[in-house]
Amino acid sequence: MLFDFHGTIAQVEPADRWVRLAARACGTDLDPARCAGLADALVTAGRAGGPRPGRIPPELAEAYAERDLSEHAHRTAYAGLAATVDAGIPGFADALYERLLDPDGWSLYPDTVPTLTALRAAGVPVAVVSNIGFDILPLVTTLGIADLVDSWLLSYQLGTCKPDPAIFLRGCAAVRHEPEHTLMVGDTAADAAAATVGCPTLILPISEPGEVHGLSAVLDLVGAHH
Repeated sequence: MLFDFHGTIAQVEPADRWVRLAARACGTDLDPARCAGLADALVTAGRAGGPRPGRIPPELAEAYAERDLSEHAHRTAYAGLAATVDAGIPGFADALYERLLDPDGWSLYPDTVPTLTALRAAGVPVAVVSNIGFDILPLVTTLGIADLVDSWLLSYQLGTCKPDPAIFLRGCAAVRHEPEHTLMVGDTAADAAAATVGCPTLILPISEPGEVHGLSAVLDLVGAHH
């Protein structure tokens, strides 16, 4: 069993909370209107876990292209994109990036732990296969799911990203099953590319933080039940 991470089992905090708490870390309390305006501008500029930026400045193009292949490129890309929004708050772009590394900046979907727990009880090995440019183990340890996943396959450590078939084959090897017996669960076309190596795939449209995500369908598909 393979899962994507962001948008599948976990979600970044709402944009307004992200902006408000990053500003507070810089010693600035934003009023709601300014916070909302900055949140919209920053998501448009490019937020990790958000939609693709409308425009990538030339000086950030290389870092953005390699963002999921190195920690340095990831930070350079996303702190750089945040810095294109002039908030007038010293240190703000870095504070926004630090929220991404803070477990408080993430939440699990309500059905994540029940689903992973049921899979563990049924003896189904689980690996997370994620396009991501930093170590999520501190996050998932604090969020309480580190011990519910057998392997964490992170693109920046593997040197390749989904939809490269190699990353899915690594995932299948990690759970010790052939691709045709390994379900990939994700939320994007890159996750659906697991089908190219023979994995059945389940694509669940991204849900907002706090919403039940539909992960219980996984238990029916693999014959594991609460």
